[in-house]
Amino acid sequence: MTIVEPNWDLYRSFLSVLKEGSLSGAARALGLTQPTVGRHIDALEQALGLSLFTRSQAGFIATDAAHALQPYAETLSSASSALLRAASGIGRGADRQIEGTVRVTASEVVSVEVLPPLLAQLRDSHPGITIELAVSNRIENLLRRDADIAVRMQRPEQEVLVARRVGHIDLGFHAHRRYLERHGMPQNMEEMTQHTLIGIDTENAFTRKLKMLLGGLANSHFALRSDSDLVHLASIRAGLGIGICQVRLAARDPDLVRLVPEEFNISMETWLAMHENLRSNPACAAVYTALAAGLEDYINGH
Repeated sequence: MTIVEPNWDLYRSFLSVLKEGSLSGAARALGLTQPTVGRHIDALEQALGLSLFTRSQAGFIATDAAHALQPYAETLSSASSALLRAASGIGRGADRQIEGTVRVTASEVVSVEVLPPLLAQLRDSHPGITIELAVSNRIENLLRRDADIAVRMQRPEQEVLVARRVGHIDLGFHAHRRYLERHGMPQNMEEMTQHTLIGIDTENAFTRKLKMLLGGLANSHFALRSDSDLVHLASIRAGLGIGICQVRLAARDPDLVRLVPEEFNISMETWLAMHENLRSNPACAAVYTALAAGLEDYINGH
């Protein structure tokens, strides 16, 4: 059977229905009418010769075929977005300001607590640059162009990436002075078990490594468990208990006290990375340079 290549609009509707679970939800997300999205799904199924969704009163249920095609459609989506971002910075004369859209990805805490002032300075220097900030604790795929530039807490291994080590970000136990005034200050890791602790909920490679460093501390010792670093930081600031956060962030607040630094410290290598094909893109190059300088200043306490 010869498959006529469907246009991108059909795949975009396909991904939206996958995400939303209904034609109406996909239509709202895409700014289209429900019949239009329905026609897109029918046309894609006909072109591919596959049933992608089971229609039911509960909505559209993805078939095994839909799940098998999903990663390829997502790759198309990433490539389409990357093409538009790249095109936004092409054709600008040397005598004009740098313009374009750059997609940056970073963790929750870095996105909320570290990057905004750096991006504010960048916009002052380059008002023609638009930033898309993808907030995620997972590693975005730069090769697939899910993002243009990534702030990562591990060294990128792909050779086609331009990577710059900007320093180490240290993590340590901290508590608010209000909490310590009420409950006292632990003098060592053993005394930590007598306190209200803030910890991680879901086990993964990082938390398993963390458990080894925590020694005798187990999940049962944590009065609050969350996988959100922002929740940890907010809880520490509220005086709820003792938790782990970036040492440099805590140093900004005189009411946050670091605990048992001699016994517990996690030092994370911090890298800035982008695809080497973006070196010649003026907007990407400007953002990469600005973030590298800003992150180094943050890490060094400037």
